[in-house]
Amino acid sequence: MVAERTTAGATSMIGGGDTLSAISKLGIEDKFTFVSTGGGAMLDFLAQGTLPGIEALNDSKA
Repeated sequence: MVAERTTAGATSMIGGGDTLSAISKLGIEDKFTFVSTGGGAMLDFLAQGTLPGIEALNDSKA
């Protein structure tokens, strides 16, 4: 359903190793706007706008 909506113009993001494995087996990886292997990290980034590793890199530039 998400792949169909993406094909129709919607933006989609999916993530997680099991999800990636499933869409890979179905051969529909190219039907999504963004695919992440890190499901939990992707959700944290979407919710918080950053991740600890990104913050550490930003702090080291100061």
